[in-house]
Amino acid sequence: MTMQAKLIINAAITGMVPTKSQTPYVPVTEDEIIRDAIACWRAGASIVHLHVRDEQGLPDYRAERYARIIRGIRQQCDIIICVSTSGRAFSDFQQRAEVLHLQGMEKPEMASLTLGSFNFYEQASVKQPEMIVKLAETMLQHGIKPELEIFDTGMLNYATYLDKKLQLPKPLYFNLLLGAIGGVQAGLEELAMLVRGLPQPSFWAAAGIGACQLQMNTAAIIAGGSVRVGLEDNIYYDRAKTRLARNVELIQRIVDFALLYGRQVATPDEARSMLNIYNYKNDIVDEVIAV
Repeated sequence: MTMQAKLIINAAITGMVPTKSQTPYVPVTEDEIIRDAIACWRAGASIVHLHVRDEQGLPDYRAERYARIIRGIRQQCDIIICVSTSGRAFSDFQQRAEVLHLQGMEKPEMASLTLGSFNFYEQASVKQPEMIVKLAETMLQHGIKPELEIFDTGMLNYATYLDKKLQLPKPLYFNLLLGAIGGVQAGLEELAMLVRGLPQPSFWAAAGIGACQLQMNTAAIIAGGSVRVGLEDNIYYDRAKTRLARNVELIQRIVDFALLYGRQVATPDEARSMLNIYNYKNDIVDEVIAV
């Protein structure tokens, strides 16, 4: 495995599953999500992976909600914004792609793209090939970098296929999510297998679902990769599930471990340069000039 220059920390702070009844620390309102994203940036996160919720705290897709949150975050920090196009709750292309049409101050720099279907514990996550291609094409049309999500080995093959078909912008960026009941399980051999199968050039971040989160995060740091961490994947601070976590605590722990191991943490602008992501600040300048 090749050592990546600096550690990119991707903060997955909300997701679609955790509820206030499970943990009071999961941010679900617009103000809570904004505050948590900024706190994670201050702690060392380079990217924030956003999901939005409706008034009842249920998953939502509406671009207007994303727009308010993105603007609120960018008014106070420069963290990279990655939005979700998940099909776990929404199967319609227009719903899933709505956020990709935001512009200017509210335009996301990245968007999630899961590369296949698989099963969670009680729910299927369905991604038809046509849907994956259409979402990827829409991202490319709007200059949004795909955050390629891998839950199983077949998705590696699809990543290579999609890259050949669409010529995805390089380097590719992968989230390797291990530990879902219907996907690759969370072990060092499994992580190494996924990393070896990645098309190049690419950067990768490892995440663990549930109790294996810290194990996969630390393995990624030692192996030279990057990290996805947050309450979307695991609501507990410890493997024994005796203490509920806060997003900022999870970020701080990763930063501390990385520095102890000798890995420097990338700032958002350093991560933009490493991943070849357009800088949203250019759009703000364009807006000012237009006015």
